[in-house]
Amino acid sequence: MTDAPDPQRSTRDQILDEALKCFAERGYDGTSLNDIAAGVGIRRPSLLHHFPSKESLYEDLFERLLSDWMQRLEASIASPVSGWDKAELVLRAGFALFADTPDYVRIMRREALDGGGHLGIDLSAVLKPLFDSAVVYFDEQMRNGTFRTHDSRHLLITGYGAILTYFSDAPFIDELLEDKALTAQNVHDHCEHVIGFFRAALLN
Repeated sequence: MTDAPDPQRSTRDQILDEALKCFAERGYDGTSLNDIAAGVGIRRPSLLHHFPSKESLYEDLFERLLSDWMQRLEASIASPVSGWDKAELVLRAGFALFADTPDYVRIMRREALDGGGHLGIDLSAVLKPLFDSAVVYFDEQMRNGTFRTHDSRHLLITGYGAILTYFSDAPFIDELLEDKALTAQNVHDHCEHVIGFFRAALLN
């Protein structure tokens, strides 16, 4: 084992990449700093130079996830399009993020099940303003007749589940499909199915 990381990426980025993989596969409690250091090919003291504890590493990793998610969603929300076109943009942004980094979904699912106990932040509190803003948008579209009337809160939760469950439960879905759920074609097909489902449910 050496302290010479891949010169193409910073040691910090390599640590975060390996931590993402380990936390997704083994969970927070099942992952040690030694595991992460070994995966990167460095010694534990080298890892501690960048992150003083497992807690700080986990929090930095989650902040990177939330930052990426917020940027993609905010770009979609800020688009001048309206009605169904905006809803579709947001759905596609969610699919694109999780297709790019499916391990993030597994970590989010673990945090949801554990009540966010391993984070120094309240995950639901961070996401609640986005959720509330989306509810306001859907309610307005329903009042003006653009969308059929539904309970906007449960509609959004349905969309959240349709996207996250596909990625977080991929090994189970592999068996149902008798194929790899996370191939580019199957992810594309599921994305189009979800978008088509919501289009049919919302548009008059």
